[in-house]
Amino acid sequence: MLNSTWSQTALIVVDFQNDFCPGGSLAVPQGDEIYPVVQDLINDFQDHDRPIVLTRDYHPFNHVSFKKRGGPWPDHCVQGTQGAEFFPQLRVPPSAAHFLKGYLEDVDAYSGFEGRLAANGSITEVTLASWLGSHDVKRLYITGLATDYCVKATAMDATSAGFDTTVITNGIKGVNVSPHDSDQALHEMQERGVHLMEWPISHG
Repeated sequence: MLNSTWSQTALIVVDFQNDFCPGGSLAVPQGDEIYPVVQDLINDFQDHDRPIVLTRDYHPFNHVSFKKRGGPWPDHCVQGTQGAEFFPQLRVPPSAAHFLKGYLEDVDAYSGFEGRLAANGSITEVTLASWLGSHDVKRLYITGLATDYCVKATAMDATSAGFDTTVITNGIKGVNVSPHDSDQALHEMQERGVHLMEWPISHG
């Protein structure tokens, strides 16, 4: 499905979690509708034996971003809750790498590059940039939630870290606190050198 070779590519699925989908505490409108594209991307990258990364918000009960602490958001993606789990239909390969972010009470994090690798039931000190480097990744494809926050932050950090970065436009949805936030986010990403493409879903 890629215009160029699959070598040196990796997929990042940003925060496709229950609390960001309809019915969740911080639901992105139509957030669940990206599922077919996200799953197709995962399947294709798995078929080509390419690295797959999934990021998750993983907040303690009293996280600094929550309204009860003066932050902008309702409680969401609290550690140990159903809201912090992946969208239930999502089929995640056992080989996928999991990066958790926002897991310290007083540290907020929107970008996956602020996360740390989760392995063997604990959070390590391994950063996303170093993990991708160790897998000889040069080009990133990004999908997930939400366009105007964590997807944007992850894509911006990816380009800053020197990765050739593409955001999949039919595999993202925005919060849109203001009506044009997602459009503005896409514009800002392009200004920073992020590529935008629509993913052609496989059939059959």
